[in-house]
Amino acid sequence: MNDVDQAASSRRWWVLATVCCAQFIFGVDALAVNVALPTMAGELHASSAQLQAVMALYFVGYATLVVTGGRLGDLFGTRSLFFYGVLGFTLTSLWCGCARSGTELVLARTAQGAAAALMIPQVLATLHVLFNDRSRGLAFGVYGIVLGVAGAGGFLLGGLLVTADIDGFSWRTIFFLNVPVGIVIMAATLWLMPARVRQPEARLDIPGAIVLFFGLLCLVGPLPWGRDFGWSVGVWAIIGTGVLVLIGFVRLEFRLAARGGMPLVDIALFKNSGFMRGLSAVFFVFFANLSFYLVTSLYTQQVLHVSPLGTGFLFVPAALIFVFASQHGVARGKRDGVNALIGGAAVQLAGLVALAFVVGLNANPPLWLVASAFALYAYGQGLVLAPMSSAVLASVPAAAAGAASGMYATIVQAANATGLAAVGAIYLTAAGALSAPTALLVSFSGIAIAILAGIAALRWMRSVTGEGAPAIVNPLPRAADAGPDGADPGRPAAEIA
Repeated sequence: MNDVDQAASSRRWWVLATVCCAQFIFGVDALAVNVALPTMAGELHASSAQLQAVMALYFVGYATLVVTGGRLGDLFGTRSLFFYGVLGFTLTSLWCGCARSGTELVLARTAQGAAAALMIPQVLATLHVLFNDRSRGLAFGVYGIVLGVAGAGGFLLGGLLVTADIDGFSWRTIFFLNVPVGIVIMAATLWLMPARVRQPEARLDIPGAIVLFFGLLCLVGPLPWGRDFGWSVGVWAIIGTGVLVLIGFVRLEFRLAARGGMPLVDIALFKNSGFMRGLSAVFFVFFANLSFYLVTSLYTQQVLHVSPLGTGFLFVPAALIFVFASQHGVARGKRDGVNALIGGAAVQLAGLVALAFVVGLNANPPLWLVASAFALYAYGQGLVLAPMSSAVLASVPAAAAGAASGMYATIVQAANATGLAAVGAIYLTAAGALSAPTALLVSFSGIAIAILAGIAALRWMRSVTGEGAPAIVNPLPRAADAGPDGADPGRPAAEIA
């Protein structure tokens, strides 16, 4: 081991702390904003469409660039991309905090998601290089704890900061807090993180990245504004254009591969029926992921008149139970395979039905009943989301694990964005025409359909992979293709944010 490697090894735990801080603020931001949405609407006079877009387009920006961020890390080095990703995330957070209108906040959040797509893939790439000995398990154990704490901390910190209203900044403090943290992370990056050799053979598929971005933007972008335009033919035409652009993206990737180029995705994966069926299950399951918390957060604050802080406290037990269920879910996934995921989705559906039953009987139900239903839903989420990536990636050869993880990450965030936009639109449209409790039940119907479709897709995948085939945990993805939200596809609690 040379002097440079010895120095890097001696400070690698500080590097772990540095990159985990970046992962933490990313996870907190994704969930804290959820609690602050009603307050944002009041202060910015933002429309319901803009509120949905604040959440949804953040994930569109992330989904369309996460694979590209990994490729850029190979081209220019993980330290450089991590530094510039943190810089971008810090500046766009400042922009979010200074936004003076709903439109400006939507633009800033989209840019923030794009910056996160440069930052987050480098987290696992760095850990993959620095922890290649017996300390690897401990390092990823710390990383997993950070993911879980970010989930609970996001809800609680969002409610706390909005309620505290420090110096009158209210919800803006959520974003302003990222600025000093980002500066510290950047300083630590330059001081602690070792430079890594670039991979000159890596190539960036710029046309593919652009086409994917516009395809997802056309597909998801109009959904928040559909109600404002009366779901006109023009809205559906843009959505249809998005579908056609995404089909064109697949054809473009095939042509690039045929010419000997390096596409964003591994073309061979499209011929893997087990993996493709698994991705369909991933889409439906994650469609129901964050959309549930969006409509329930709006309902508890606008109808039950619970404060942002109180709403945060309602979600904290659910987030902690999710972490516990994730550990249980991974163990069950190793033993029972796809059957474990189907069982977890059934528990999740039971939690949704329980909450619908509570709200249906009493428009102002006791909060402890609401929290209990939240907890049951979150427990089912943990059982299905934690082992999901391992089950879906189990049919992928080890040599293609990185590329498959990149596709998985893109589908996860595209599903999050689509669910937020679609279910949010259902809730707000129904609330305008009917009552808020009825709107919640109608939106729950959309979430329930997505969960049932996810169960059907899992059964469809099982017909290829084998009855109850064990969900084998795949090796860590390559630096070029970090997993969902930059997380290890085989690690629990990776998908909460």
